[in-house]
Amino acid sequence: MLKSYYTVKRSGEHEITIQKSRFIAHVERTTTEKAAKSFIDSIKKQHWSANHNCSCYIIGEQDHIQKANDDGEPSGTAGVPMLEVLKKRKLKDTTVVVTRYFGGIKLGAGGLIRAYGSAVSEGLNATGIVERKLMNIYASTIDYTSLGKVENDVRSSPYLIKQIDYLEQVKLEIYVADGEESVFENWMANLTSGQAFIEHTGQAYLEKDIPPPGK
Repeated sequence: MLKSYYTVKRSGEHEITIQKSRFIAHVERTTTEKAAKSFIDSIKKQHWSANHNCSCYIIGEQDHIQKANDDGEPSGTAGVPMLEVLKKRKLKDTTVVVTRYFGGIKLGAGGLIRAYGSAVSEGLNATGIVERKLMNIYASTIDYTSLGKVENDVRSSPYLIKQIDYLEQVKLEIYVADGEESVFENWMANLTSGQAFIEHTGQAYLEKDIPPPGK
């Protein structure tokens, strides 16, 4: 598993108009090629009357699955420029379809490349980008009498509380960054005077919003 990577935050769409042509970017997080193809097919069905539904996707930890489709636009003027935007943003597990409704003015090869690239860039900015960082999850079980101090100290520390379960004792689930396991264990032991039961329970990705370029 990758320690961290970038991908789209959510599904979404964003429309721009260039020389009277409508370009609608549809964005989706897809972790398999099957999911990517299914998303592309769904957009084509939704916009069956459009002139073009150009697409691209990049999937896998090592970006080993990459595809681009011009869907009738001149070769190399749509799918590849769209894919290049994903690569420039260092995105993984992302599929984009740009639907074009022709407005009657031809853009030429250079104009098409810029238009499809812009549609993807603005679509990504609108739907959002996140960094997914692999975190360790620790469960710390403490007495209720210690909860106030422990919770306050954790919230003011670099560690993040995932959830708190109020059982016979209180169980705090806490995110700990990779490489900080022993530091956290010692810190928690000192914080609770050795009274907390500390257990590593697994790993999960934590998502952090990344501002658009120039923001």
